[in-house]
Order: sequence, then structure tokens, then C-alpha cells
Amino acid sequence: MKKLNEKEEQIMQIIWRMGKAFVREIMEELDDPQVPVTTISSLVRKLETEGWLDHEAFGKTHRYFPLISMEEYRKASVSQIKEHYFAGSTSQLLSYFLREEKTDLSEIERLLEEIKKSESK
Repeated sequence: MKKLNEKEEQIMQIIWRMGKAFVREIMEELDDPQVPVTTISSLVRKLETEGWLDHEAFGKTHRYFPLISMEEYRKASVSQIKEHYFAGSTSQLLSYFLREEKTDLSEIERLLEEIKKSESK
């Protein structure tokens, strides 16, 4: 799966959160209100051409909705990070987060309990 650039990902995050959105609604949600509507419209059409979005027409305007879920993108992104930066090792990836993010021991214990419960099902 192609990695989105920063602006594309920002637009997708908005659409994932809203479910469906017109370009004007996307504009209202952006952190940088100085981005021209034509730029956002072009990015949305590019995302549609690349298979990320589709639309429903309302006269001359379109309401866009995602074809790829946030979960699918998250899964592909984390897999890519794991492969490129941690030699495909889940334990290296997790130990990195535990070390660098200074994860609280009680949170680690809670996660272990969740893993144990999911394995027993």
C-alpha cells in the first residue's frame, strides 16, 4: 500500500473521522486554513484516482467517502515500519516502544492480561 504524504494523510484522517465529507467540510477541519480550496480539491481528486476515496454526486458537488479504512492503512503502515526499521521483528518493535515511550509497568501488565485473554478464546 502506498504511503500517503502529510497533506493526503491529513485529508484522509478528516474523512475517516467524519465518514463522508464535502471539500468545504474538509477545509473547515484543516489546521491550516490558508490552503486554497483548489489545492484541497486537487488532492481529494488525486486520492480518488489512486483508489483511496470515492464520491457521491449532488449536482456539481461531490461528497467523498473512504474506500480504504483507517485500520487497513494503520496495519500496512505499522507492518512497513516493522519491516524497514526492526528487521520484521515484533519483539524489537515492542521493546523500542516500551523503552522510548517509557511505558508504565501497570500498562504493560494490563496489555499482557489482554493478550492472555485473547489467546484463551
